[in-house]
Amino acid sequence: MNGLLWSLHDGHVVALRNVRKIRRVPEVLVFVLISPIMFVLLFAYVFGDSIPIPGVDYREFLIAGIFAQTVIFGATFTGAGIAEDMQKGIIDRFRSLPMSRSAVLVGRTASDVIYNLLSILIMTLTGLLVGWRIRGSLLDALGGFLLLLVFAYAFSWVMAFVGLVVPSVEVINNASFIVIFPVTFIANTFVPAENLPGPLRTFAEYNPVSAVTQAAREAFGNTNPAFPPPDVWPLRHPVLYTLGWVGIILLVFVPLSVRQYQRAATR
Repeated sequence: MNGLLWSLHDGHVVALRNVRKIRRVPEVLVFVLISPIMFVLLFAYVFGDSIPIPGVDYREFLIAGIFAQTVIFGATFTGAGIAEDMQKGIIDRFRSLPMSRSAVLVGRTASDVIYNLLSILIMTLTGLLVGWRIRGSLLDALGGFLLLLVFAYAFSWVMAFVGLVVPSVEVINNASFIVIFPVTFIANTFVPAENLPGPLRTFAEYNPVSAVTQAAREAFGNTNPAFPPPDVWPLRHPVLYTLGWVGIILLVFVPLSVRQYQRAATR
């Protein structure tokens, strides 16, 4: 128990260090804020009248998908931040201090929730400006936002592991886009999964990004109640499917990341 409290305390200190870094490197915050605005405006006005969704305005259908895509992209800050700290030798300085070995990873992943929270806030305001509305209850909507943050937090542990395996910021950025773009686009983020052909539709239906997007849409009330529910289990029970993936990702990548951190720090 004392070891857990020690890890949490040290992780909190590292998280504060990463949050303070926002003030010293404001360019990062600008990118975090501008990127979601750009995505919302581009998709809303470029594709807004081109993709018909039965019973739902496309802009309302779109916003949950933009939320899911942006918070997943936000997880790349974890990998890039860890890789940068490795390159600059900051990790070696941390190792010289009497602190928990997992504190760097706990603090890094926790602080990046702030980035995603800011992104969601900006996207919400931008979405309201382009015509998106929350049709459900406020409590349900808060639950949708929370689920997006929880899923992004779990995914940040994947990127933490990648950042330790490939400790180069440039490689992390390129590799992240190669992986994240297919995962977020071959989903129901921007078009219904049933509109995709054959194998792509199957992949989209079982893609956890589709589940978290579907859960957010239902929480925001941005679905057509007269439209039949999805005929696949992940999209019929998106919250359970998303939480299942969150549990699997954390169970696999938290210990892998901590072990890889210990190995990488001794190189």
